[in-house]
Amino acid sequence: MQFSVIQRILGIFLMVFSTAMLPPMLVSFIYLDGAFDSFLYAFIITLVAGISIWLPVKHAKRELRLRDGFLVVVVFWFTLGLSGAIPFVISPQLDMSFTDALFESISGLTTTGATVIVGLDALPKSILYYRQQLQWFGGIGIIVIAVAIMPMLGIGGMQLYRAETPGPMKDSKLTPRITETAKALWYIYLFLTVACALAYWGAGMTLFDAIGHSFATVAIGGFSTHDASMGFYNNMPMVEVVAIIFMLLAGVNFTLHFVAWRSRSLLNYFRDSEFKTYLTILGIVSAITSFYLYYTDFFIEIDSAIISGVFQAVSIGTTTGFTTHEYHLWPGFLPVLLLFTSFIGACAGSTGGGIKVMRFTLLLKQGIREIRRLVHPNAVISIKVGGKPISDRVIDAVWGFFAAYVAVFVVIMLILMLTGLDQISAFSATAATMNNLGPGLYAVGSNYAGLEDVAKWVLCFAMLLGRLEIFTLLVLLSPTFWRR
Repeated sequence: MQFSVIQRILGIFLMVFSTAMLPPMLVSFIYLDGAFDSFLYAFIITLVAGISIWLPVKHAKRELRLRDGFLVVVVFWFTLGLSGAIPFVISPQLDMSFTDALFESISGLTTTGATVIVGLDALPKSILYYRQQLQWFGGIGIIVIAVAIMPMLGIGGMQLYRAETPGPMKDSKLTPRITETAKALWYIYLFLTVACALAYWGAGMTLFDAIGHSFATVAIGGFSTHDASMGFYNNMPMVEVVAIIFMLLAGVNFTLHFVAWRSRSLLNYFRDSEFKTYLTILGIVSAITSFYLYYTDFFIEIDSAIISGVFQAVSIGTTTGFTTHEYHLWPGFLPVLLLFTSFIGACAGSTGGGIKVMRFTLLLKQGIREIRRLVHPNAVISIKVGGKPISDRVIDAVWGFFAAYVAVFVVIMLILMLTGLDQISAFSATAATMNNLGPGLYAVGSNYAGLEDVAKWVLCFAMLLGRLEIFTLLVLLSPTFWRR
């Protein structure tokens, strides 16, 4: 393990992340909200920490191995969570404990959207902006961004990219070089953010809210600048329409966006089997939700039932986590249906969470193949996606991921129940954090402020597990990883 190289990269990343405090400082200066000093001190602390880590090993420049890449990713996300918590801890307007500050920071950076803050509407604008910005940075992945904008690192970036990028098949690249790949992802992400902000602004949001919500929408995060989330704009149906469109776009594999842009054709989307499955799942859940809301008279007008049903199905299904109503109080089976939809999540290679549509598709196809093998035990049956056979190595990896997911899920849920949470709250909190969704059911339906500190620490770990796709984090706990 090349610890000096890892230390050098970590120091550089921290120095880069310190600049994330500058935009909130500008917002605080514009609105004169009294939070300027909190971000100034956070900037200085993070910058000095980064320099202190980097300076002793500044000449350590060697090629990263894959194991080094995994360690860099995990250590950086933990360190980033700590650094991101600094403004929350030292801000007098918040008066947050360290545990709460760390929870809020990790929730933002992992694009989970679970919050422990109550009274958002009364907070300084700079703090509200900072929460949204954390999600925006987390959405594309700090490491992918760093590889794109920091070629001076002097290291190979593919190891970091493979450890960071979500999805079961990580070796596909948009362009021949990793730097160009990261730049392509960055440009697509930036374009969607700007387009989303302009659309929100045109739909009736203030410019400040439009920018903040565009950060959370494209990042599939779910943080809002209001306690009522998107319910604050219930009298503006176009806001919900804009959110639905951009949540759907953000949940699509970014490779498809790149290919569609390069070929100037939308047909590439509909040739992709994962995209078609993604739309089918969300379409079915949206239809069921809308029909049931109208059938149970929860909404008297059918148009309100449709737009609310589609919005919530897309928001929860893509693991964004925006709400227009307290969906956990909706009638019948709908809250559980929506929560289970988040297990599938968005597409591989998107900013979304969950198991991912591609993995769900492969698990389903593998189940069907095993049924067929029972009938025809000697038949050779291959699994195909988009007409192309998938290797057994990929199928094994997907089953391994699913097994690890279930095992970790059960352990975390039991620990939460040990802290005093009821079964439904513990189950939904585990699902909402591991799937990077945010809102759960019952005790965690609105926020996570009422949980014990132990539960919050466990859920911080769950959020990081979800963001890093479980194996990236669990591999560090394996003795094999540390053997020479």
